[in-house]
Amino acid sequence: MAKTGADLLVERLLEWGVDTVFSLPGDGINGIYESLRTHEGKIRLIQVRHEEAAAFMACGYAKFTGKLGVCIATSGCGGIHLMNGLYDAKYDGQPVLAITGGTAHDISGTFYQQDLDLVKVFTDLAAYNERVMGPDHVVNVLDQAVRTALGQRTVTHISFPKDFQDWTVSDDTRSPSNVPDHSSATKTVYSVAPSVDQLRLAAEVINAGEKVVIMAGRGALGAREEVIQLAEAVGGPIVKALLGKGVVPDDSPYTTGGLGLLGTAPSQDALEECDTLVMIGTHFPYFEFYPKPGQARTVQIDLDASHIGSRTPVEVGLLGDCKTVLQVLLPLIQRKTDRSFLEKAQERMGYWRELLTQRGTQDTMPMKPQVIPHNVSPLLADNAIVTCDCGNNTTWVARHIQMKENMLFSTSGLLATMASGFPYAIAASVAYPNRQVVAMVGDGGFTMLMGELATAVKYKLPIKLFIFHNNSYGQIKWEQIVMEGNPEYGVELQSIDYAQYARACGATGFTISEPVDAERIIREAMAHDGPVLIDCIVDQNEPPMPGKITTEQAIEFTKAMIKGEADRGSIIKNFIRNQVKEAVATKGRSLIDLIPGT
Repeated sequence: MAKTGADLLVERLLEWGVDTVFSLPGDGINGIYESLRTHEGKIRLIQVRHEEAAAFMACGYAKFTGKLGVCIATSGCGGIHLMNGLYDAKYDGQPVLAITGGTAHDISGTFYQQDLDLVKVFTDLAAYNERVMGPDHVVNVLDQAVRTALGQRTVTHISFPKDFQDWTVSDDTRSPSNVPDHSSATKTVYSVAPSVDQLRLAAEVINAGEKVVIMAGRGALGAREEVIQLAEAVGGPIVKALLGKGVVPDDSPYTTGGLGLLGTAPSQDALEECDTLVMIGTHFPYFEFYPKPGQARTVQIDLDASHIGSRTPVEVGLLGDCKTVLQVLLPLIQRKTDRSFLEKAQERMGYWRELLTQRGTQDTMPMKPQVIPHNVSPLLADNAIVTCDCGNNTTWVARHIQMKENMLFSTSGLLATMASGFPYAIAASVAYPNRQVVAMVGDGGFTMLMGELATAVKYKLPIKLFIFHNNSYGQIKWEQIVMEGNPEYGVELQSIDYAQYARACGATGFTISEPVDAERIIREAMAHDGPVLIDCIVDQNEPPMPGKITTEQAIEFTKAMIKGEADRGSIIKNFIRNQVKEAVATKGRSLIDLIPGT
């Protein structure tokens, strides 16, 4: 029987090694769905409840497996729904292919139902963006889309008119230039290294430094051994961008943990005091946390030339994949005998860990959000996969979840979009059915795509989903208070009984409202087979303050309190308690010192 255009698409995806696609059905892709049905034993369809989730899942699948993520949506509205998740993939440099349906080719542009030119819509988003012009065009377009997505680590898009999905090559007329079988599904391995001269220049800068800090991001995830060897050689700490949380385990003596708003005071201290910075696979976006221009000589290693020098002045840029570059750079690095800079960072990190323990074991009511990840972290398997959403929950996860040897972690990085955490977890559980998967999200982000809990139930995915339930868009609330100096407004959420919702979806639901019950309930939930939702009722007035506070933030905080912040009594109480502990743990550096009248 003659193959349809959709068959040619699906079979070529298989040749490229695609085994999973994420999608919601629609009439604009019925031809593709029929081909997915007839190839069901070879390619797996994960049906979602919202196309945005399909795109997030494709991004998460790419992040956790290193493979091409694929999502499929119907014409018009379906394709539009994909865009937020696809921008997440684009901004975090993940290879994702989006396939959308389209109106039949001969009524395109006539304002037929769901007729929308998605090629135009995707112009800014997709690095390769084409419409299929017939069955004889399918393989050519698909090959180029996959090559581009994998080669450039980005998003590509194919728009496939509905009627061409059902046509066969006998319905089409191949042009003389379109030589049959001229295109191939050829996979390549990327191993790029800079010139010897550039390596020598970089080594000279690093060897001349006395206080060297290594900043590691997601590009260094495959270069753990080399990053640790560099830290040992230079006697300097490793600070981690959020997506680089898994570069080294958190119990490593070389790391001071995260950086920036979600980071630690020891990491910020190290950056403020260093004279040399080595950036590895990161273009951490917050300029204000870097060394002041002129303070530190900087070497940056990155596979993307556009990242080098984009955040802080860089003296030497090394273009290539981090593992390969470090392997050829390390023999040129001289081991420093003076370990005082590293030892000082290690001492500070000891104080910081004590502070995290204090905050994670608080027994006051309302329950503090730190209690949840503090109790979850010891129960994580050595190869667990952890995801989180974007908001206050990111702070608690970034600081209190301790990465072990073989754990994986991710969240939405540069786009920092809400609603990504749980779809990421679904993708991880689909990709690794035998690994423990934990998602930690806020109530605001979860409710955006809460229908995906039914997806986890449908596919029997044993995800453990923790919701920080504070009836608030918490991070936005604190941005209004600390960054703008305004009382909170428009951030309150109507409460939902999430445990009851979980049971309605067919999952298991637990509720934690008191810290005395936290460890027991978390242990029970983690041991339960199948998808579990844990509704964690936490204090909405617990401030997710940075590891180190600026004078400007202190001033804006004070302004918000003076203007009439509704919860100022509870906020100030929590704030003073936390800052007293932080003053002890960080040797007197506290926001209390900066606020007038305290």
